[in-house]
Amino acid sequence: MSITAPAPTLPPTTTCDGRQLAARAWVSAVADLLEPDEIVWCDGSADERTRLTALMVEAGTLLPLDPARRPGSYLARSDPSDVARIESRTFICSDDEADAGPTNLWRDPTSMRRELHGVVRGAMRGRTMYVVPFSMGPLGGPISQVGIEITDSLYVVVSMHVMTRVSREVLRMIDHGASYVPAVHTLGAPLEPGQADVPWPCSPTKYIAHFPRTREIWSYGSGYGGNALLGKKCFALRIASTMGRAEGWLAEHMLIVRATSPQGHDYHLAAAFPSACGKTNLAMLEPTVPGWSVETIGDDIAWMRPGPDGRLRAINPEAGFFGVAPGTGWSTNPTAMRTVARDTIFTNVALTDDGDVWWEGMTEEPPAHLTDWQGQDWTPGCGRPAAHPNARFTVAAAQCPTIAHDWEDPDGVALDAIVLGGRRASNVPLVAEAYSWQHGVLMGATVSSEQTAAAEGTVGELRRDPFAMLPFCGMNMADHWQHWLDVGARLDPARRPVIFQVNWFRKGADGSFLWPGFGENSRVVEWLLRRTDLRSRPEGASAERPGVEDDVRPWGGPVPGARDTAVGRVPADGSLDVTGLDLAAGALDELFRVDRDAWLHEATLTEEFFAQFGDRVPTALRTELSTLRARLTR
Repeated sequence: MSITAPAPTLPPTTTCDGRQLAARAWVSAVADLLEPDEIVWCDGSADERTRLTALMVEAGTLLPLDPARRPGSYLARSDPSDVARIESRTFICSDDEADAGPTNLWRDPTSMRRELHGVVRGAMRGRTMYVVPFSMGPLGGPISQVGIEITDSLYVVVSMHVMTRVSREVLRMIDHGASYVPAVHTLGAPLEPGQADVPWPCSPTKYIAHFPRTREIWSYGSGYGGNALLGKKCFALRIASTMGRAEGWLAEHMLIVRATSPQGHDYHLAAAFPSACGKTNLAMLEPTVPGWSVETIGDDIAWMRPGPDGRLRAINPEAGFFGVAPGTGWSTNPTAMRTVARDTIFTNVALTDDGDVWWEGMTEEPPAHLTDWQGQDWTPGCGRPAAHPNARFTVAAAQCPTIAHDWEDPDGVALDAIVLGGRRASNVPLVAEAYSWQHGVLMGATVSSEQTAAAEGTVGELRRDPFAMLPFCGMNMADHWQHWLDVGARLDPARRPVIFQVNWFRKGADGSFLWPGFGENSRVVEWLLRRTDLRSRPEGASAERPGVEDDVRPWGGPVPGARDTAVGRVPADGSLDVTGLDLAAGALDELFRVDRDAWLHEATLTEEFFAQFGDRVPTALRTELSTLRARLTR
C-alpha cells in the first residue's frame, strides 16, 4: 500500500498542543523555506539604521537629498508597478468564509498555505533575511502588542525603524512568554549567482495574506507601503481588529488628538475618515478659535481599550507617520510640512534641481523644471504628474511640532469624543451629535462618500466605507459593528465617548463648498467637545440624556446648545462660533438642513447595503435604522 505525503504548507506557528512556537524556532523554519544567504537579527539601534541606510544609498535605492535644504533625508523611487496597496491581492484567510464577510477577499487557509508555500520557496536566495522584532505601542504597555517581521528589503527594515519600536527587548519579552504576531515579507526576487540587483526589486506576482486564527501575515512580491511594512495596516488593523474582538478592545483607522480650551481643560478625541476627507489635516489642526490649541497623538491608527474607570482609553500604536505627500502643502497642512523638514524618507515624489523634493499641492506654483518620480525630466504642462498620486513620506512622529508631550504614555488617553466623517456634497450636516452609542454605531456603519466623476462611477453614487475600515477590517464587517456595540456596553454610560458625525464638504446649489474647512474646522471641534461636558453634570446625567443645556462647567463657559433633528443633534442657533467667517448668505442654514425625502432614500440605500450581510447585521442597528425612519416621518 502506498502512502501519499501531505501537501507542502508554510512553517507552523503553533506547536501540536496549540502553544505559539518559540520565535527562534519559527524564524529557523521560515529561513529553511525561503533559503536566504544570511540571517541578520535587527536591534533597532541608531547605528544599525545608519549602516543599513548607507547600504541603500550604495545600491541606488535611496538618493540623498541636499543636506542644507533637507538634512538627513532621502528620496526613493519604486518600480512603476509597485506604487500602492494592492487590495485585489489582499486576502483574509479565516477558517470560515462567512467570518471574512462580503467586503473582504477570502481564501481557504489550507489552500492558501499550500499556494504560498510553492510561491515563496527559495524566494530569498542570494539575499539577506532580516529579522525585525517590533512593538506596536510603547514597549510593555497594557494596550501594546509585539510582532516579528521577517523581510529581505532594506527599505522595509529602515522604514520599520521609523514606524514601529524595533528593539531586542521585544525578543526578550517573547522568549519569556509574550505572544507575538509572526509576519513574513519577501520581495519575491531571488538573485542567482552573479546576477546584478536593481534599486527596487519586486515581483509581478503579489500576495498579502492574513490568517486571523494564528494571527500571522505573509506578504510576497511588493516592497511598497502597507504591502510590506507589515506592522501598519496588516497587523495594526486587519489582524489587530480580530485580536481586539477576541480580547475586548478596538483597533481602528482613527487619528487621536488632544484639544485644550482657553480655560486649560484637556479633551481627547479619536476620528475616522476615509481617504481624501481631511484626516491628516485634523490630526495636525491649527485652530483659528482664539485660545484653543491642538496636540497630535496619532494620525492614522488608534487602539482603544476599556479602562478600569469605565472610560475608553486610546493609544497610537505607531511610532511614525507614513503620509500621502500630494495635497500636503503650506496652505493646507503647515504642521506636516514642518514635520518633514528633516530626517525623512520620501518615496515617489519629484526631485528639484537643487536637491530638494516637490509634489503637487506643496506650493501654489510648481518649479520650472523637475525630475519626476520615474527619473524623467518634467516641466509644467507636460501632461503627467511630477509625483505619483500615492507618493509618501516616512517620518518619526516625534518630529511633529504639535506632538503631545505624553503621546507615548502606555496607558493612553481617555477619550471624550469619537468623530466620524465622509465626503458628502449633500444630506449629511456639518456636524451632528448621535442620540446614543447605538445611534453612533449606525453613523459609523454608514459612513460614505459620493463619487465625484463618471470615471470613478456614477456621479452622486455612495461609496460605503464603514468606520473608514473597508479595506482594513480583518473580519465580517457586520461582526465589527456588533463588536462596537459590545465594547460600548462595557463602558460607563455616563463616561463613554460621545459620538459625532461631521461633513466638511457639503456644497451649495452652485457647487461651491459651504464651509471653509482646514483650520476653521476647529470651530466645529470646539462645539462638539464642549457638548461632551454634559457628561459631568453633578447628577451624573449621561451624554445620551444630557439634561439642561446651559449648565456651566467648572472650567468655564456654558455648554453650547443643540437642537434635535431626525439625524442627530445639530448646533442650536448661535451656538456654533462663526465670528469673522465670510459665509455665503444662507450657508449656515444649508449646512444643517435635513431633507426628509433625501434621507428616506438614504435609509433605503442603507437597507440595501445591510442586505449583503444578512442576519449578521446587529439587531440594534436595524432598530436604529427604523427609529431614523420614524423620526423622518413624524
